[in-house]
Amino acid sequence: MRKFYYVFVALFIAQSAAAQTEAELSQIQSEIVPIGIADKDLEYTAELIIPDLNIPWGMDFLPDGGIIFTEKSGELYLFKDGKKTEIKNVPEVYARGQGGLLDIKLHPDYKNNGWLYITYSSSEGEGKGGNTALIRAKLKENKLVTIEKLYKGAINSTKGQHFGSRIVFDKHGYLYFSIGERGNRDENPQDLTRDGGKIYRLNDDGTIPADNPFIDVKNAKTAIYSYGHRNPQGLTIDPITGEIWEHEHGPMGGDEINIVKKGKNYGWPIISYGINYNKTSFTELTKKEGMEEPLFYWVPSIAPNGFVIVSSDKYPDWTGNLLVGSLKFQYLERLIIKDNKVVKREKLYDNIGRVRNVVQAPDGYIYMAVEGKGIYKLLKK
Repeated sequence: MRKFYYVFVALFIAQSAAAQTEAELSQIQSEIVPIGIADKDLEYTAELIIPDLNIPWGMDFLPDGGIIFTEKSGELYLFKDGKKTEIKNVPEVYARGQGGLLDIKLHPDYKNNGWLYITYSSSEGEGKGGNTALIRAKLKENKLVTIEKLYKGAINSTKGQHFGSRIVFDKHGYLYFSIGERGNRDENPQDLTRDGGKIYRLNDDGTIPADNPFIDVKNAKTAIYSYGHRNPQGLTIDPITGEIWEHEHGPMGGDEINIVKKGKNYGWPIISYGINYNKTSFTELTKKEGMEEPLFYWVPSIAPNGFVIVSSDKYPDWTGNLLVGSLKFQYLERLIIKDNKVVKREKLYDNIGRVRNVVQAPDGYIYMAVEGKGIYKLLKK
């Protein structure tokens, strides 16, 4: 039986001509239905397949069935045939606060070229502290080789927050990755000459695409694809439209879901549905001309991490739904979408722990990484 309901007002803004009015939005409520791992109402059980992990962050799947994944503290592992093996020659990580060894993604043509892409916090470059870097490398005999540095955010900072970072490839082979605004709210996200608070687009070799939106803007960081972000820790590709979906942490309230569009400004910190952590206001604006409003936002914040749009036939009742991990409330959230609008939210695996990532493997199965526990596989009961 579904025994517990937590009902709250869930406001969202649709990005279409048929956007709802504020009055309509204020009347919309969503039921959050907590369903435990063993609850008979949930069709899929979460089976722990890689136990005893601390803070697993990024993971991807090798053609031979292996799972390659990062630990935020700086270790890279390969799990295959029930055995976990540490990968050597990982770059030195600036492990401070939210920084560490972050995302990992295989090249779409990995089977032929062998390239792996990794984001991590690095102390290389100008200034004390660190910032988010992107490399690519190949895997040989359980060691990273042919390491190439593709991008490094500048300048470094000793602040421990908002490194991002996630990586995706689009259907054209472009690479996208995120860097948070590094706790520098009032300078980085709105300034095209500064890194931080941005989604970046590169060619797979790290060069800048000729049609990037700010290629001709004086002094701009030409890798920037969109800006005005706070701390994006979720990127995923819509398997039908090819659009890039992003979620990011707000302050107190105002975590967002956005569809990332070329050259667009997503408003942080000029527009927001959140407030300061001391409960004071830093902006009265939730919309402004020339800035993109979120597709959906959470109040209260759930601290989202990991993101996937389900397309697998293994979960037919979830097709087209969004799955998002919650760090704050320690569950997996399912959001049902119709016409680019969230119409229902559901809480899955309540109290499982801080969900750091959720991905769909090439074989269609969904995997979920949980702090202090490990990596789970979602299976039909």
